[in-house]
Amino acid sequence: MYDKEKTLVDAYMSGSLSRRGLIKSLGAMGVTAATAGVLVNAAATRALAQNGFDWKKHAGTTVKLLLNKHPYTDAMIANLENFKELTGMDVQYDVFPEDVYFDKVTAALSSGSSEYDAFMTGAYMTWTYGPAGWVEDLNEWITDASKTNPDYNWDDMLEGVRASCAWNGRPGGQLGSDDAKQWCIPWGYEQNNLTYNAAMLDKAGVGVPGNLDELIDAAAAAQAANDGIYGVGVRGSRSWATIHPGFLSGYANFGQKDLNVSDDGMLSAAMNTDVSKDYHAKWVKMIQDSGAPDWSTHTWYQVGTDLGAGKSAMIFDADILGYFMNGAGNAMEGQLAYAPFAPNPAADAPTPNIWIWSLAMSTFSQQKDAAWYFLQWASGPEHALFGATQMDFVNPVRKSVWADSGFRDRLSGSYPGYVDMHDKSAPGAKIHFTAQPLFFDLTTEWAASLQKMVAGEVPVDEGLDQLAESVNRQLKEAGLG
Repeated sequence: MYDKEKTLVDAYMSGSLSRRGLIKSLGAMGVTAATAGVLVNAAATRALAQNGFDWKKHAGTTVKLLLNKHPYTDAMIANLENFKELTGMDVQYDVFPEDVYFDKVTAALSSGSSEYDAFMTGAYMTWTYGPAGWVEDLNEWITDASKTNPDYNWDDMLEGVRASCAWNGRPGGQLGSDDAKQWCIPWGYEQNNLTYNAAMLDKAGVGVPGNLDELIDAAAAAQAANDGIYGVGVRGSRSWATIHPGFLSGYANFGQKDLNVSDDGMLSAAMNTDVSKDYHAKWVKMIQDSGAPDWSTHTWYQVGTDLGAGKSAMIFDADILGYFMNGAGNAMEGQLAYAPFAPNPAADAPTPNIWIWSLAMSTFSQQKDAAWYFLQWASGPEHALFGATQMDFVNPVRKSVWADSGFRDRLSGSYPGYVDMHDKSAPGAKIHFTAQPLFFDLTTEWAASLQKMVAGEVPVDEGLDQLAESVNRQLKEAGLG
């Protein structure tokens, strides 16, 4: 780095120059915004090395990671040389596509393999991994000043996201409780809101829907006004993953729960209330009238690719799915917009259920302290800012990154409404499910019941009563109800 560039970057790092001012000044010197980001990240790494923490403690050690193929992984790999320079450690990793990734994780953990020191996981998966003794409670490392650098800033994590990664292991126990174990560290997360094709809504003469009734009407109008498309994309496959995104985000917005937890800790089904039946009836009608013709096969992938290809007018699903569909390689590149969505007209704000890609430490690792050095770097504010401003690391889990003007400007310039959507939804964003060991089985059955309702094989009221009866039976058989 030349002296003039270094002086500017150092001024930015000290807080005497804004990020916008830095980019503008470096641009005048012929430095691109991308290169400027790399320079800033390198400076941040140098600053970390000078914060009094012994980053070189495990120099010469190699840690091995098990990773899902994802933009978060791409961002980490792109920045990995800075970690190696900072610590003197080496990092090896295996990357697998998601359709086989979780099987790889389960195989490694259930066998007690020490091959992998740390791995990516969804927060829901730790409801199995934690009580089984397969992952470490990371509170031990987070709270130890001799193992965690002073700039890590655990409190910078969005509260709802951070709490959603912690559970005390008791079925029905509140996520983020005082006695919760931090089974994983949030890395990046997905809210569930609206992504829409503005041109299709304009052609239909409808505005952006603000609640479920308006969504049903707007989806039908958009489908009628635009040839060859359907109105709204939501997931429909026979999987737990059908229940957790838009569906449960709306369900929670009406104050509904999946399970009741009694004073003695026993669980019971809560999805057959009158409010729930009304919500299900509207959801079913929306899919029947304006959903994908092959809705029952739709996963994350189909919902997203249909939107990106111009085959649907909207999706009520992960915001980052809409983000990627607005990017290069999609027919609708640059034509999508975003809005916060509170299905309940009486609700004050959205309450998105969330998916959290997280980082966990294997109980079977032979070098846990070294693995923690990697985890705290990968989930730290410096790497988070690099990923958000230089790569496609959305959504970051740190408040400081969301406050960064460069990141916000980048989003606002190409993803209209995205920042406002996130800001209005983040306070209510968390995992709204009840933590318990039958989570995947019960939600998959819920998805199967939803399929029957949409297909007209069972009335909504009857279907939910049958589902609740089955859920209660399974809970009792497992000693949970």
